[in-house]
Amino acid sequence: MTEVKVLVTDPVGLHARPATVAVNAASKCKCKVTISYKGRSVDMKSIMGVMSLGIPTQSEIVVTCDGEGEEDCINTIVETLKAQKVIG
Repeated sequence: MTEVKVLVTDPVGLHARPATVAVNAASKCKCKVTISYKGRSVDMKSIMGVMSLGIPTQSEIVVTCDGEGEEDCINTIVETLKAQKVIG
């Protein structure tokens, strides 16, 4: 299991457009991918799950990958969030 803690810096938080891009990136991974915020964890391959967290700006989130290709998957998700300017 690999996990990374990141700070959401987008002024609007993790909103629909970048969340969709991140979910699409997570969906390509073979491993289980979860995103956690304030003690709640959801499947990062589900846009409804991710949006249900309502992640605002300046929030710490944890992305966890568990299974085949977890290192590559977590790196892809972090790079995707950076490219979408969600995290710094």
